[in-house]
Amino acid sequence: MSSAIFYLDESGDLGWKFGAPYRKGGSSRYLTIATLVCPQDKKHFPRRLIVNLYKRLHWNGKQEKKWSDMTPPEREYFAKAAKKLVSSQADIKLFSITVAKEKVDDHIRIDGNKLYNYMIGLSLIDEMAKYDNVLFMPDERAIKVKSGNSLHDYLGINLTFEKKVKTVLRTQPCNSACNKNIQFADMLAGLVQNHYEDCNNNYWKSLYPHIIIKRLFFQ
Repeated sequence: MSSAIFYLDESGDLGWKFGAPYRKGGSSRYLTIATLVCPQDKKHFPRRLIVNLYKRLHWNGKQEKKWSDMTPPEREYFAKAAKKLVSSQADIKLFSITVAKEKVDDHIRIDGNKLYNYMIGLSLIDEMAKYDNVLFMPDERAIKVKSGNSLHDYLGINLTFEKKVKTVLRTQPCNSACNKNIQFADMLAGLVQNHYEDCNNNYWKSLYPHIIIKRLFFQ
């Protein structure tokens, strides 16, 4: 039976304050959700990549290193290492979805968590439907879903009734500080968000051909 693990993290926020610059009292203009997908028997590959980053870049192994804290050379190192990994392991996949928040309709902004659910479903449901068993591991500190059904139920309903598959979905939120593969997803989300939010292509150009990318409300 086929199985895969989906590690998810995000960059940006679900605030709607656009009267001030981002990081200076205003909300992010974009929200990115990124996911690392690994077969069960290959989850050690991205983990090893992150462990090697800690060693080679002399990071404190007792403190989680996040994209927001990384220097430009460290970010470039990650982008090139991730490119090398997915180029050599075709069944390790990278997904991202980014929403241009300023163009989101007012009635959708009332409950941004519905948008969050929808983004994850749009990005991942087709991939989840390919497997008999899926372990979904979002960072437990990610945006909390407060609306109606939980994210787990939302994805399960889509798999059963929209995709008409028998995929068994387990959802296990995990603190990224304890999981190197979620740290990978954090760096991936940061890389994509950096491209849109800050118009920085330095790291994006290395990795974007290897990311399955979706965008919402860009027009």
